[in-house]
Amino acid sequence: MQYQKALLGIGLALTLSACTSINHLNDPLVLQDQGSFAIGGTYITHGGTFSNENFLSPEGQKAYGDHAYVFFQIPSDKRALPIVFQHGGAQTKRTWESTPDLHDGFQNLFLKDHFAVFLVDEPRMGEAGLSTVAASEQNPWARSPMFYSKTYFNLCRLGDENGLYEGSQFPAGDENIEAFQRSWNQYSGELDSNLNAKTLGLLFDKVGPAVLMTHSMGGTTGWRTPWFTQNVRAIVALEPGGTPFIFPKGYAPKNIKTTFAPLVATALEVELDKFKTLTQMPILLVYGDYIPDHQVADPGQDKWRSELEMAKAFVKTVNDFGGDAILIHLPEVGIYGNTHFLMAEKNNVEIYKLILKWLEDKVKI
Repeated sequence: MQYQKALLGIGLALTLSACTSINHLNDPLVLQDQGSFAIGGTYITHGGTFSNENFLSPEGQKAYGDHAYVFFQIPSDKRALPIVFQHGGAQTKRTWESTPDLHDGFQNLFLKDHFAVFLVDEPRMGEAGLSTVAASEQNPWARSPMFYSKTYFNLCRLGDENGLYEGSQFPAGDENIEAFQRSWNQYSGELDSNLNAKTLGLLFDKVGPAVLMTHSMGGTTGWRTPWFTQNVRAIVALEPGGTPFIFPKGYAPKNIKTTFAPLVATALEVELDKFKTLTQMPILLVYGDYIPDHQVADPGQDKWRSELEMAKAFVKTVNDFGGDAILIHLPEVGIYGNTHFLMAEKNNVEIYKLILKWLEDKVKI
């Protein structure tokens, strides 16, 4: 009942805000500052002595890696809280940049609304590709060439063998599908969610109080980040999944059987004090369309059925322990046609407005 009331409230808020002016989204960007930096990281030293005679030999040299790369933009007349953007699996900060059809992505939408933005390439990915640990064969996203075009298309619920789903908000056209396929990146080292969260914690300590926005596999990084910093003021998780949701010991639900067994939502039990860090800030989870309510043959759709069910259990557990979490399944509030990349689709301004309204209600932005 509480979940239904919350959805009704959000639906009403969206209706009331439908006439809200978004003229500022057409304004030119005026920046106070922008730049980039690396944060965190380690190095290892090879034994021996460096010499010019063996100029390319590892002897006596250091290998650096395991840091994050951060690109930031600070608008004039900035709001109180910046947005830190954490990408998902096999993706980079490009997730938040221009949409496949070259409209404003979330980077620009929030920037034009006077949020400072910090876009992260997590350790061992994208512009933070240096690693001190080689990727293992167990990570399928660390292989080259990456023969996953149909896998990604289905896994992200863009469509099926007939093309985009009917009514899809993903921009149609072969050039936009190709832009989507060219956005993927391979890992240069092992996927380490605790390392990613610890590095995000360092970023929050550097930036100060901020909102964390995550996507997909970045969700589990987001759940862990408050273990390493006290500066997370809110978490917005867009379709979190692909790696474990966090539960206190003794409270993790059982995995939900899926058509393709490896694509199943999972739960990780942690000490209660770690879990309760998630009760210290409001949390919003948003899921798109084309997620069935029963087991289906399509592995991509069925995966997200299990993720949505696990997410509902996660939200309930956070709230049972005194937190403030809500899950919005967009079709239930009258927003249809969104895929896994809802932030980059034709109606992304509508999604942005939904998130903005929630932030305005929950934190001093």
